[in-house]
Amino acid sequence: MFKRIYAIFRARNLEFLRDRGTLSWNIVLPIALMLGLSFIFSGDRPQYTVGILQQEAEIDLNAHPFLQTRYIEFVAIADEASGLRKVARHQLDLLVSYASPPRYWVNPDSPKGYFAELALLQAETTAQIMKSSIEGEAVRYVDWVLPGILAMNMMFSCLFGVGYVVVRYRKNGFLKRLRATPLRAIEFVIAQVASRLVLILGITVFVYAGTAWFLDTRMDGSYLALFAVALLGCITLISLGLLVAARVTSEELAGGLLNLATWPMMMLSGVWYSLESTSDWLRQFANVFPLTHILAAARSIMLDGSSLADVAPQLLVLALMSAVFLSIAAGIFRWRAN
Repeated sequence: MFKRIYAIFRARNLEFLRDRGTLSWNIVLPIALMLGLSFIFSGDRPQYTVGILQQEAEIDLNAHPFLQTRYIEFVAIADEASGLRKVARHQLDLLVSYASPPRYWVNPDSPKGYFAELALLQAETTAQIMKSSIEGEAVRYVDWVLPGILAMNMMFSCLFGVGYVVVRYRKNGFLKRLRATPLRAIEFVIAQVASRLVLILGITVFVYAGTAWFLDTRMDGSYLALFAVALLGCITLISLGLLVAARVTSEELAGGLLNLATWPMMMLSGVWYSLESTSDWLRQFANVFPLTHILAAARSIMLDGSSLADVAPQLLVLALMSAVFLSIAAGIFRWRAN
């Protein structure tokens, strides 16, 4: 069994490495995106962002004078510890609680926090509001978006590199010829997962090392924990690609289904922007995508210094998704085009 798996694993690796266009694209695209975004978003955010500490998702802008201030985006923060961490990292310019007694938190090293505090004190002239200071280093947009770009590159490489290729194999009769050998469906699936896993992890590590060295991106956690997230994330995305391609016989249909899977993940999983200011139902819906859990775990490790134990819930979800996707893909796998 292991000889058969290794034969397919080696053949798929050679096929990918000899396709210089695809190999170059997987390396050049994320690097080009990072360099472009580091230049475009090198300045501060275009507006002030103030967190309001409350359990309700909707903010009543008429409840207090400060909430009617123009040019300030108000977002609801349910967890105080999360809000304080965002103030320390300059992701929030101010955190305000109108519970009794009313108080606010500001980072004294944040220029925008200083002006947001002035606007608050001017608006709440008749209220007694307590002040607390939170210190911390700012998180650049480049630091925040790096996990998103790497995960997006992994997503496209895993889904199209496995799903589209398997459909092509089935359409041109390659799988039909493999069916005449002792190779079983589960062995073929394992070989495809292993091949794509080794290639994509190698490319991702190379790209991450290059961008981290060139842009001096932030890394507060463990590289081993980050690699574990990437490993499990890759397995989940490859399994999803195999599930899509398990029975499809048309390359056009495969491309449509893969785009149907990738574009919602790219838009709703927090690749380019945070979902904190969006509606609660949209944030809940985003949790059905594996990319959401990959990014949550990676950013927690890179920006907050979280350990594997801290991101265990995200890893458990990814492991369950992988098991379900692989089991279904192996069970419904079709060798022939008809």
